[in-house]
Amino acid sequence: MKLAIIGAGKWGQALYHAYSKNNEVVITSRSPKDIEHFVSLDEALSYKYLIMAIPAQSVRSWMEENFRDLGQNILVAAKGIETSTGAFLNEVYGAFVPADRLAFISGPSFAAEVQKTLPTALKISSTNLELAKVYADALPKFIKGYVDDDVVGAEVAGAYKNVIAIAGGVCDGLALGNNARAALISRGLVEMTRFGEHFGARVETFLSLGGAGDLFLTASSQLSRNYRVGLGLSQGKSIEEILEELGEVAEGIPTTTALFNIAQKENIYLPIANEVHNMLEGKNPLKCVQDLLK
Repeated sequence: MKLAIIGAGKWGQALYHAYSKNNEVVITSRSPKDIEHFVSLDEALSYKYLIMAIPAQSVRSWMEENFRDLGQNILVAAKGIETSTGAFLNEVYGAFVPADRLAFISGPSFAAEVQKTLPTALKISSTNLELAKVYADALPKFIKGYVDDDVVGAEVAGAYKNVIAIAGGVCDGLALGNNARAALISRGLVEMTRFGEHFGARVETFLSLGGAGDLFLTASSQLSRNYRVGLGLSQGKSIEEILEELGEVAEGIPTTTALFNIAQKENIYLPIANEVHNMLEGKNPLKCVQDLLK
């Protein structure tokens, strides 16, 4: 299989490492990288199968400025909700490419562990199950691939778990204990399921790899960028300080704003996401915990 990966951040490079095991893969990004088979954007766009590892908030502008529709299929590797519009990524990409040429990857997967070829399981979701199977079958032996057609569920879970991960970092940073973390993550799962159901997602999606699996991983490990955002908040650091220390995108921050706005508009009860939003706006983290317990 011939694949081109667009976006050479940590996750883009991890997917390059994985898919290169059995396939002919090239990679490109906005700035040149010292990676074997790094090519120009024009060459990458000529491939039939693409993997887009572009941060969620940059997708629309990138597609408007750079994309040429040559009939390519796209596997979306980013997680998030567009803050300016509240649109899911399937809607953003859907403005440029038909739904049957789009697939979405999700599941518990830290880039650093994929780079080390450690056992992993991922899910590919698409309304076109044949396309999902093409991308899943191209995965290397150390990654078990599953397919399904609940695109909205996969998107909501992939985006929402980053918000709960911020709360998880705060919980551990404040040394609230194992009981509190377990309660937070399990209620976070309930909350993301409620949100997803509102938009037509299936409940079982949130009990799968892309839901509970990714949530449990991301909300309890320092390998998670969003978890480290929460740790920083618990220490009284500003968002600017935290992001400077991270040196990379933390999708949970803009996704929190998107969830807050959608919840207000659609009247959806999202207590954890709302308190994470309040923390990002400057509310004391311990006061947020106290208000959640009420």
